[in-house]
Amino acid sequence: MPPLPEPTLGDTPWFMHDRFGMFIHWGLYALPARHEWVKSQERLTDAQYQFYFDHFDPDLFDPSAWAKAARAAGMKYVVITTKHHDGFCLWDTQQTDYKAPNTPAQRDLLRAIVDAFRQEGLRIGFYYSLIDWHHPDFTIDIFHPLRDMPDATDLNQPRDMGRYAAYLRAQLGELLTQYGQIDILWCDFSYPDRVYNGLPGKGHQEWQSDLLYQEIRRLAPHIILNNRLDLQKIAPDFYTPEQYQPQTWVQVNGKPVVWEACQTFSGSWGYHRDETTWKSPEQLIHLLVNTVAAGGNLLMNVGPTGRGIFDPRAEKALAAYADWMQLHSRSIYGCTQSDFTAPSGVRYTQNGNRLYVHLLHYPFRHVQLPGLAGKVAYAQFLHDASEIRFKEAHAGRSWDEDVLSEDAILLSVPVPKPDVITPVIELFLK
Repeated sequence: MPPLPEPTLGDTPWFMHDRFGMFIHWGLYALPARHEWVKSQERLTDAQYQFYFDHFDPDLFDPSAWAKAARAAGMKYVVITTKHHDGFCLWDTQQTDYKAPNTPAQRDLLRAIVDAFRQEGLRIGFYYSLIDWHHPDFTIDIFHPLRDMPDATDLNQPRDMGRYAAYLRAQLGELLTQYGQIDILWCDFSYPDRVYNGLPGKGHQEWQSDLLYQEIRRLAPHIILNNRLDLQKIAPDFYTPEQYQPQTWVQVNGKPVVWEACQTFSGSWGYHRDETTWKSPEQLIHLLVNTVAAGGNLLMNVGPTGRGIFDPRAEKALAAYADWMQLHSRSIYGCTQSDFTAPSGVRYTQNGNRLYVHLLHYPFRHVQLPGLAGKVAYAQFLHDASEIRFKEAHAGRSWDEDVLSEDAILLSVPVPKPDVITPVIELFLK
């Protein structure tokens, strides 16, 4: 097996076993329904954005339905946006009035979500934005909705990032002490070098990341913490490539690290009514397979609507995972990158002496797998445990004119593709 990442302070063994989680982006931005960055993209003032706070009333909110859908899809943990960049808080924080209990929702929505997902046996992760476009001490910068105001520099004069850093610590203190054990903390994000019209970016100095880190570890010593705090001398527990597909195990300073790719069903994290770039079922399954084949986790995002439900496109995407994972989860849970090199159109995952051959492109009659001659005891389709016959190459002769590799095995597969999105062959190694 490939080298494993070095142990982390956070409890990552369960994380690297479970491999698959649900990301949920939900907040006021579900009402405009045109991207979770709508306040920044459209340069909306607090007064213009207030309409969404005044009308946030998710009357169909049923977190148990969300949790059941996640569990059915094979997801083992959830990461929920407690506060996104607009500063709106899903919980009953005592640090601001800009929170769900003060909207028509009239309650702590985060607590209901946590309770529902725990009931379904999923571990709990909190996303928390370090950015806050509503807070009066958060200075205007490259992403702030007021960045193009002619008096932006003057507006920054009374703002105090020291007070804001204390606000971050107070809010995270609430989140880490009032909701039981939290398994993952997903902070987002740092941009110290992004200067805009003389307005500086933000990183470890502005967040006071060292103090924040100490407080997080004091309250939750074994929590898994991501890499977006811009910590200078402290290694995070895991790294978070976003919206792209690593082809090999993610490395930092030449060493493999724990990593998790975060992806969306479409091109938006929050609910986007008119967004059309929704991924096909094949793309969704391949994202999961490719990620685990490179030693990583996949965090797939859902953006509930303003009424608090998953829209039909998201339900269809989750159903694709549910159908496939019901039969193929053995090739995901507990699996990682293999030492064997997969041929074109194939991805390997491995768990001990079981090698899983994911057929991303279903072949005609035969699959040649180099490097496996003499190493396979038995082969079967994973979805129905039906035997797959195979032959081995022998030194000095070829047993099929189309087979050139003398260290390969040749699997014989039926001509019709099995009725699953991505067929998987399970090899039992000697």
